[in-house]
Amino acid sequence: MAAMDSFVQRFNRLEAQRETGNELIKFTQDLINQGLEGGKKAANLLRASILEQCSGPQTEEIEIMAKVCANYSGLSRALMRDGALESLEKFKEFTLGFTQGKAHFDFIDVGYGKERADSKIKECIRWHLRNWTCKQLLLGISFDSGYAPFLDEVITQDDRNRITIIEGPPVVRELSAIGLLTLKFEHIFRSEKLIDRAMEASPPSAPSTWAGVTSVPPPTPPSAVPSPALGTKALSTAVKKPEVTMNVFARLGWTPGPRGLDPPIHVKKEVLEAVKRRANNNKLCNNHYLRGPCSKGTECCFEHDHKATEEEIKAIAFLTRQNPCVNGQDCDNEECIYGHHCPSVVIPSVGPKEPTCMAFSCKFWKDDHPPGTIIKHPRKEYVERY
Repeated sequence: MAAMDSFVQRFNRLEAQRETGNELIKFTQDLINQGLEGGKKAANLLRASILEQCSGPQTEEIEIMAKVCANYSGLSRALMRDGALESLEKFKEFTLGFTQGKAHFDFIDVGYGKERADSKIKECIRWHLRNWTCKQLLLGISFDSGYAPFLDEVITQDDRNRITIIEGPPVVRELSAIGLLTLKFEHIFRSEKLIDRAMEASPPSAPSTWAGVTSVPPPTPPSAVPSPALGTKALSTAVKKPEVTMNVFARLGWTPGPRGLDPPIHVKKEVLEAVKRRANNNKLCNNHYLRGPCSKGTECCFEHDHKATEEEIKAIAFLTRQNPCVNGQDCDNEECIYGHHCPSVVIPSVGPKEPTCMAFSCKFWKDDHPPGTIIKHPRKEYVERY
């Protein structure tokens, strides 16, 4: 018990390490890319680093349990986009190594849906708070302000010295306000947020219209004045630029979640308008042309027989992308035809410079837009959730 008392006292001296910020804590790039051996090394380093907070002859007798809950697929893709992961196989090997490294260490794949990891973590917190043989509970939740009301609800004043937040990127303001202890293991967990390097590296001149695509106008005679259509570039200095943004998401430094940004689709404006004009039974079937063949067959009320051109296929994909995927950022289907964030955001070239959703009756939730986005035409049933 002397060693455990020292452990608790050592944690009580960590009050000065509180900051603000947000992001999920993740193991360092070096450890992950060592695969199986990196996972085992991470497990050993984590145990040793915790024991370093203790002193006394019984230190080695302290039992340490560790449980990591994550969506393997979503997290590995996010690491790949950040450039922190050499291959998906390396990540799988790392998780196995971590689990095999110590008998009481587990890296658990909870599948798709943030609430799946949250429910496991919260129940684990409740269980250990009721277990008085557990002297210290370390939580890797510094990124998630959603845990603040939960912790306020479940912890008592006596529990406060039993809980410590492991800090990767700085602790969010809401968690910092609770007044819990914090601790850093910089040699184990990365302190930088994951970002989408592909979007960051995109040239600033790459056009991106309000629907997540570039609308390319037909050739305009030199004497003609180009129309202010989305995605057109002025052919004369006398013509004002249209209200579009160039690489708006990259400029905002925004990533919607673990799946990341949908890749842009380039489509010609006149083809897009022609596809949009099709109505009723003449409307081209999204499933038939983008997934094919349509599972409804002859019972489908939309057009299957039209020989669509490559540009028309792009236009169909353009329009389909404006409908939200039911799984959102938890979608693991790389060929999904629906949108995983609102593609209709621009930074107007005139007027207020806040990001603005230009979709009429936008079907996406508020969180599917960059923070601070002005949603000009939200659907009524979505307003209540805003």
